Amino acid sequence: MSLALLAVAVLVVLGLGYRLYGGFVARQYALDDAAPTPAVRLSDGVDFVPTRPFYLLGQHFSAIAAAGPIAGPILAAQQFGWLPAVLWILFGVVFIGAVHDLSTLVASVRHEGRSIAEVVKTNLGPRSGVAMMAFIWVALVYVIVAFTDVTASTFVAGDPELEGLTFDFNPGGAVAMASTLYLGLSVLMGLVERFLAPPLWLQTVVFVPGVLGVVWLGTKLSTVFAFGASAWAVLILLYCFAASLTPVWALLQPRGYLGGFVLYLALAIGAVGLFFGGFEVQLPAFKGFEVPGASGALFPFLFVTIACGACSGFHGLVCSGTTSKQVAKESHCHPVGYGAMLLEGFVAVIALATVMIISAKDLAGKPAGTVYGIGLGRFFAVVLGEERLPFAITFGAMAFSTFVFDTLDVSTRLGRYIVQELTGLTGRVGALVGTALTVGVPLAFLLVAQAGSWKSFWTLFGTSNQLLAALSLMGVSVWLKRAGKRYWYTLAPMAFVSVVTLSSLVLQVRDAFFGVQAATAVQQVNGAVAVVLFVLASSLLATGAKALLTSAAAARPSPA
Repeated sequence: MSLALLAVAVLVVLGLGYRLYGGFVARQYALDDAAPTPAVRLSDGVDFVPTRPFYLLGQHFSAIAAAGPIAGPILAAQQFGWLPAVLWILFGVVFIGAVHDLSTLVASVRHEGRSIAEVVKTNLGPRSGVAMMAFIWVALVYVIVAFTDVTASTFVAGDPELEGLTFDFNPGGAVAMASTLYLGLSVLMGLVERFLAPPLWLQTVVFVPGVLGVVWLGTKLSTVFAFGASAWAVLILLYCFAASLTPVWALLQPRGYLGGFVLYLALAIGAVGLFFGGFEVQLPAFKGFEVPGASGALFPFLFVTIACGACSGFHGLVCSGTTSKQVAKESHCHPVGYGAMLLEGFVAVIALATVMIISAKDLAGKPAGTVYGIGLGRFFAVVLGEERLPFAITFGAMAFSTFVFDTLDVSTRLGRYIVQELTGLTGRVGALVGTALTVGVPLAFLLVAQAGSWKSFWTLFGTSNQLLAALSLMGVSVWLKRAGKRYWYTLAPMAFVSVVTLSSLVLQVRDAFFGVQAATAVQQVNGAVAVVLFVLASSLLATGAKALLTSAAAARPSPA
């Protein structure tokens, strides 16, 4: 199958999914533009700000599109082949992932812009709210662990494909330098906006091309940062600590703005490569249901390995954390919530394509970020020419790290908020304690683990992330039931994802403590965490099931 034909098929499925099933789900919520949203009713110019749908879509998309839909499909395709990966991505985003995102966004809008944890607390009770927050915090810790380790591996990875093209060129060092300079460029943009306040178009004209400039500079200074993976992991976590406590105007907002352009450029490059690159597919379509020495059987591990590429509970945190406070009209929930997840599905397919065009020999030993960088670089070279391959590959890998940094910052901030809420600590002390705990646990994990062992964390990360989506859908289903609305379209995906993820947890516990071979320290830690997640999730699901079995005449906590 050619990449161009695959791209056409994917776009047709996504387009029909948005128009048909997405339209159906949106109609179930009876979105009403006459009803003032929290962004309008509670507008304060800080958190609650009515935003035009086009700009809100871009902001929301850049917030949810992280490393998950890139690393997950690449890893799953290497293990099981590209065909089952693309089938799950398409089915997952249309019927599960996008439904989850739209539903959590609408639920938050109808609950005064509150978080999904607050929605669960309102509909399932205070204890369930605490259990949900604890589950979210553990899931966020694994987001930080997995993304930190895979990025650190990318910063040290070399590629023999580039040998001979230029002297004294370190591919990993180029990505590390470009990524560091990109963060510095974001801070500079934040300072300019804060103290000089030039028009946005002028900042865009200056700073967006500057992103490509730092990529070029990274290729020229590729040997400056020659650290090992463990050192990079520590440095990245130190960045998380500082970024989480930095005012949003100084880093988060300008980086998110520039990151949106990087994301759109990566999508455009991917589309060019798919349609006009003429690349040959070298990866087998199907490798089998079992992968010896890898993650195990196709069910359930294909699903949780692809993670955010098909369904992501992290998206619900974004939908109910920031996006719901900016929705100007209820009808905007459809393109922003459902549409952005379909775009993420296309990101996942592009990531899948980058691994499909690389031979098994060239794939050996390379982390996902490097694979993505090589593939996207080859796509970019279709436009730039082969002589600029080092620049193109550096841009691809830096784009990967760009998405990661955004997620790491948001995850650390959310983790800090949860710790402060659970402990009651406030002010500067609470912020420091919450941040230190949220970053300190991942640091301990990564110091115990062998450098570059991100695959050991990835399965549990994907499992916890998708199980979080199932728990969010359970909370939404109870809300809809109590409001007298149909809820099968949220309950059915909740049930499917629950079976997949709980099965994954059970198998990981088995391998950690009851396997034939002795488990490593990392596997044992993963097994212990899997037990905690299983207990928390089972409690929440049981409470939700009990609520669904009660009379529909139960109190209605909020309109649906």
